[in-house]
Amino acid sequence: MTIISKTALLGCAAALLPAGMPVMAQEQGPGQGQANSTASFDYMEYQAVNEAADAPAGSYRNPVIPGFHPDPSIVRVGDDFYAVTSTFSWFPGLPILHSTDLVNWTLIGNAIDRPGQMDFSGLGTNRGLFAPAITHHDGKFWIVNTCIECGDNFLITADDPAGPWSDPTWLDFGGIDPSLYFAEDGTAWIVYNDAPPTEPRYEGHRAIWMQQFDAETMQVLPERTLLVDGGVDPSTNPIWAEGPHIYHVDGWYYLLTAEGGTAEQHSQTIYRSRELQGPYTPGDFNPILTQRDLPADRPDRVEATGHADIVQLDDGSWWGVFLATRPFEGQSTLLGRETFLLPLEWKDGWPRFLDRGEAVPFVGKRPNLPPGKGTDWSHWRDDFSAPLSDEWIGIRNPQDQQALLVGDGRLHVLSGHDAAGSLGKPAFMGRRMRHPSADFTTSVDFDPASSGDFAGLLAFMDENHFLAFGQEGDRLVVRLRTDAGQEEQGALAASQDLSTDGPLELKLAIREGTAQAFWRAKGASQWLAVGEGVNVEPLASVHAGLFTGLVVGPYAYSKP
Repeated sequence: MTIISKTALLGCAAALLPAGMPVMAQEQGPGQGQANSTASFDYMEYQAVNEAADAPAGSYRNPVIPGFHPDPSIVRVGDDFYAVTSTFSWFPGLPILHSTDLVNWTLIGNAIDRPGQMDFSGLGTNRGLFAPAITHHDGKFWIVNTCIECGDNFLITADDPAGPWSDPTWLDFGGIDPSLYFAEDGTAWIVYNDAPPTEPRYEGHRAIWMQQFDAETMQVLPERTLLVDGGVDPSTNPIWAEGPHIYHVDGWYYLLTAEGGTAEQHSQTIYRSRELQGPYTPGDFNPILTQRDLPADRPDRVEATGHADIVQLDDGSWWGVFLATRPFEGQSTLLGRETFLLPLEWKDGWPRFLDRGEAVPFVGKRPNLPPGKGTDWSHWRDDFSAPLSDEWIGIRNPQDQQALLVGDGRLHVLSGHDAAGSLGKPAFMGRRMRHPSADFTTSVDFDPASSGDFAGLLAFMDENHFLAFGQEGDRLVVRLRTDAGQEEQGALAASQDLSTDGPLELKLAIREGTAQAFWRAKGASQWLAVGEGVNVEPLASVHAGLFTGLVVGPYAYSKP
């Protein structure tokens, strides 16, 4: 037997095994006196179901980056566009996406892809990396970001947006949502959301601040300037002014911010000033993007619009990316906040995305750019040959106790003693669900060492909201966790005895708020249901802190 060293695969490097070579953990953590069970997955496949038709010629379809891609920031460099989005406690983090037409996007890397860059150990899923902002200056790419409960504000740089990105430089200021602006006079500035200058008057009372940044010392200067206190109309007690960006257009400095919180009241607002440090005056037409004034019972709803960033094209047009959701009922979606695209119209020197009462369109006229190549996220299959796609992510940092190893055309998952409901490191990696209805299918070969050992699929929103389906001992089980009071591996939702000893194929069919588990012996033609359809609306992001979206993939667990 070959002993595999303490390998942290996910997002870093695949440990390649000779064909047929068994694997086990080299070291055991506290209370882990016996070798972990190993589950071997032959493939993982995703298929969108009931997906909308392609947009007509000359048009594009929203969202342009579907599934769990919130807080988008964008930069144009020549004919190329690069975007980055939030990932919270997922690793690798801060995906970098590339496009040449603003419509078709491809993941080219992750800015946080080495365990030494950031430590998410013990953090809840909704902590970690919030609202990155990307820019380009003097031949270098820059991202400023906040790591909540893991170091505060930091800066990373890269010569190539695909990476590698530098280790973080930690910045000496408080607050969140920083963005970096390089002024025409050679100065650099960071604008961000922080507490107001006086005692907050109400919950969610925030302010937008500006602080000069020294690109030589890679640190902010001590003095700061207040740009906005509260929001557009302080008399209404506006909440969560955040996500600020500055642009210089036709002699005006424009300050673009979000307001209203990241749920159904979310919005985008605009201010301007003749001077970089203000004073900034809000436009008469605000917010310039929201859906909160539309009927809640309208069909084909887009909700929670805001947190935008904008770019100008050579034809003079302006376009913006922003987050929004596609609820299947109420404010419920399993997809989390996604990235949408809209043009801006300028009226009397002010930009706006939509007129009052105007709905975000799912289909719009595409930008005046040559059609580019992108990713077809409606279907993919991974046969686990190295290297793994950068699309695979795991919760928190790789650790020594578990390993996910690629070899002999399979993914070998050493079962961990951290359940999906813990704040440890589950033996799990997955990919984003990107469509309201989709099938996730895999093949697993598992010989459990004890009746409590589990291997199969995990559909994970956060540690208190997930669905697990697979083999547990000598039976098939569906486990659901919808609140912190339930056991960490999830409450039993369905089970049945397993009637075969060989490899299994598993399918999780998600149809908006319902999930049905299916299985069959590998090579069989007929899928067999396990239990009834499970109501997974309680997993929706609105019940799980609003920030993340569902991630699904192979998972193995051994009860200690």
